[in-house]
Amino acid sequence: MSWQSALACWVLRRRMRPETAKPGIDVERARRLTSKRAWLPKVPSGWRLEERYGHDAAPLRGEWLLHGQPSHITVLYLHGGGYYFCSPATHRGLVFPLARRSGARTFSLDYRLAPEHPFPAALDDALAAYRKLLADGVPPGSIVIAGDSAGGGLALATLLALRDAGDSLPAGAVLFAPWTDLAATGASMTTNDGLDPMFYGRAFAPAGKLYSGDADVRNPYVSPLYGRFDGLPPLFIQVGDTEVLLDDSTRVAQKARAAGVSVELQIWPKMPHVFQIFAPFVPEANRALEQAAGFVRRVTAAQAVETS
Repeated sequence: MSWQSALACWVLRRRMRPETAKPGIDVERARRLTSKRAWLPKVPSGWRLEERYGHDAAPLRGEWLLHGQPSHITVLYLHGGGYYFCSPATHRGLVFPLARRSGARTFSLDYRLAPEHPFPAALDDALAAYRKLLADGVPPGSIVIAGDSAGGGLALATLLALRDAGDSLPAGAVLFAPWTDLAATGASMTTNDGLDPMFYGRAFAPAGKLYSGDADVRNPYVSPLYGRFDGLPPLFIQVGDTEVLLDDSTRVAQKARAAGVSVELQIWPKMPHVFQIFAPFVPEANRALEQAAGFVRRVTAAQAVETS
């Protein structure tokens, strides 16, 4: 464990975790604090950022990170934040280095948030964004869906919904500590409750209801852990071993492998939730993103060979 990672955990334990111990969910406070603390990295040299603003005829919002040279890889990124806060801007610290390392042009979706827009709004937006890529002529085998935390769960739910609808599936998915069980039944919710530097386990079930609204929290499109995994493309999962969300990753990996899905699960010791967002400060984040980028390049190259 690097001293940079230890420092990040120290800060999170003192500033972030106490917020998750408070009763109830203060949506506006979470959004305000996240917005104030958002570190906006510079656009990488040779790249450009293009924001897309939605309107009634085309409600999708988000931002493209594009390289000066054409790329044959496209990443559709879904940010975390419990489905009720954060944005593409708050996650540029993760998205930018992932795009730069993989060479992929990346669309970071600004999906609608709960409680104003509960399930299925976020899923509908993710499906619409993916289908828009296909309609624009992007080959499905050149696309990787990626996301962290709630966005990781949303990425997996998107795969389930695409498969069930008979859509062409992407080359794979990158899931950073995905939140896949909004019912919060994983054993790590208890066993890691005092070890996780960012969260108390009891914070997740109320947040799950905030997003699920009137839907069953165990609906596979809400909590993809409860879905069928057969027929899904390869999955790449990274999670910290002290996270209360650890079992949200390990149980998905187990079910997916049992269904014949290729899964690469990496459990990083003593890393906080979505530690990849601390790049370039934390060296473990840099290594993790390089490995995730390698997966993006591999699965899209394999699809290109298969198609040809």
